[in-house]
Amino acid sequence: HLAAKLRIEPGMRVLDIGSGWGELAIYLAKACGAQVTGLNVSPDQMAAAQKRAEAAGVGDAVSFINKDYRELTGSFDRIVSVGMMEHVGVAHYLEYFEKIRDLLAPDGIALVHCIGRVGPPGFTGPFFDKYIFPGGYAPALSEVFAAVEQTGLWHSDCEFWRRHYHWTLEAWRERFMAQRDEVVVMLGERFARMWEFYLSACSISFDIGGDMVFQLLLGQHKSAVPVIRDYVTEAEQELERRGF
Repeated sequence: HLAAKLRIEPGMRVLDIGSGWGELAIYLAKACGAQVTGLNVSPDQMAAAQKRAEAAGVGDAVSFINKDYRELTGSFDRIVSVGMMEHVGVAHYLEYFEKIRDLLAPDGIALVHCIGRVGPPGFTGPFFDKYIFPGGYAPALSEVFAAVEQTGLWHSDCEFWRRHYHWTLEAWRERFMAQRDEVVVMLGERFARMWEFYLSACSISFDIGGDMVFQLLLGQHKSAVPVIRDYVTEAEQELERRGF
């Protein structure tokens, strides 16, 4: 779905801000033929991601850089950032979107995938702030749009995933519980209880609470993407036909 929205063509330069363990970068290189640069501030994750890329046969197409996104220069045809904005901080949203604008090619598209809240601005619960996502925050849309509107970027599309992450968290919780005894051996009972609570609480919040996920598609100009969304479905079908 994400790759379909980005309309990536072979050889395009793609920037993945907050590339984590490298799975998205590897997928975009394999499925779309992109040249992907992943940014990560964790040396351990970056090293593991590069090994994964090489094992997947796309080591020459994917590179991971240990650098803060604010320090990067250059131009990219596509920019994607998944699960990164939650850690940027509201005070830095304008800087974040300005950097995306400055790194994006004239005909480029950027996609930001982020956990958000359906209501007005709020705060992160103390348990999650201390134990799970220190400094993390799920923004209200008013906070996000207020920053983007100052950059000159076009809101090409905004999609809301209301309960989808609930199903994802349930799948994670089931897999975690199946391996719980091994986790206890590795990290202790305290961690296992903490992680079980985190997965369960978040699953409930995305099911019946005020949390959701949004995907914001941004362009440098008004016609960066087609005016109707049929192209997304068509691209998804083509990726599926090719086994991706």
